[in-house]
Amino acid sequence: MKQIVEIGGRECLLYKKGEEPQVLLIQTLGAQERGSIDSEVAMISEATGTSFVMAAFAIDDWEVELTPWHDPAVSKRQAVGEHAGETLRYVTDTLIPYLHQEYGEIPIALGGYSLGGLFSLWSGSESDCFAAIAAMSPSVWIAGWQDYARQHPVKTHYVYLSLGDREEHTRDKAIAQVGNNIRWEHEHLKQTLGVDNTTLEWNAGNHFVDGARRTAKGFAWCIDKVCQR
Repeated sequence: MKQIVEIGGRECLLYKKGEEPQVLLIQTLGAQERGSIDSEVAMISEATGTSFVMAAFAIDDWEVELTPWHDPAVSKRQAVGEHAGETLRYVTDTLIPYLHQEYGEIPIALGGYSLGGLFSLWSGSESDCFAAIAAMSPSVWIAGWQDYARQHPVKTHYVYLSLGDREEHTRDKAIAQVGNNIRWEHEHLKQTLGVDNTTLEWNAGNHFVDGARRTAKGFAWCIDKVCQR
């Protein structure tokens, strides 16, 4: 079942599988993902027998709303790096209370792709609201990521990471760091969460290949982990 509703001034797409959902999935939804979100949710449904609700909330300005701090390699716009906190507060203070009222206080997995993955991973250190984080092809090439992650341990139980095996093979020197940084992040998470509570999956192709399927795999992993606790 799919609904399009406005929650706290943002358009949200709500999908429900089953009568009694066991987990809430929250996803950042950029304009580039609107055409594939239906198929993504269908793939999650096929991958798990667990009932769930997916809430995909609209992101109007991808860089401004999701980048946790300023990095000219992301964008030279001054506003980039100043508003991710507002987006997280929307999730924790507006969206989650609405979803809990509608579906009960069930565990939450937050996830996203690209900058949405970076935002989700960052949010897992900034808030303890999330049982799991799904960060698909996250932009962990952002300047200062390793320093931030060292100083801000995750507050979640499970973290899924993935990357395309061609993503680090780019002439862009900043983005080329994504492979080293995600390998480092995975090792860091194994130490802080335990080897069974995090994974790094390598997908074939570059950043722009099969995003919906990659995202579905991440959320399905989170569902299985959260519901086995």
